[in-house]
Amino acid sequence: MPSLNDSIGCCNSASSVPSSDPPSRILIWLDIDSPKWAKWIMKLWVVYALISMVFAGLTSVIAKIGLAGVSAELGIAIRTCFVFAFVLLFSVFAIQPSQLNTLTGNNYLWLGISAATTTVSWIFYYKAIKDGEVSTVALIDKGSVVVAVLLAFVILQEKITLRTIAGSMLIVSGLLVSAKK
Repeated sequence: MPSLNDSIGCCNSASSVPSSDPPSRILIWLDIDSPKWAKWIMKLWVVYALISMVFAGLTSVIAKIGLAGVSAELGIAIRTCFVFAFVLLFSVFAIQPSQLNTLTGNNYLWLGISAATTTVSWIFYYKAIKDGEVSTVALIDKGSVVVAVLLAFVILQEKITLRTIAGSMLIVSGLLVSAKK
């Protein structure tokens, strides 16, 4: 029987042997003795996406509380200052200085455009949660998944699978159900 320390382990994607390389998959042992659930292998980017999902949900509710008695514009300005400080602090520990030399004009251009679209998104998201219900606003905001899927197909030439189409249709269906109050 595995110990608690064995219940969650990291390995690289090529094998299940632990390595000193950064993990690209996480093994989560559900029930080692069960033939039905031997193990579940999750890619590390999926774990990152799930963590992002949880914190995005927290952000909406916490922001609504923080907007009490102030304008959406002031709220987003204060929030953005905190985000800047937190990301800068994170960057000091996470980025090797030599990585700065790898930046190109193209990186600056596209990251700048991304910052501009993020700014527009945040401004209108804060205006929406200031006056609306977080549960409805957050759901409508998640419709951005459908926009991202379409743009990934058109601009990045990513493959759209039947599963992706079905998931996108379910999101749109959820938006329609939620919006019809």
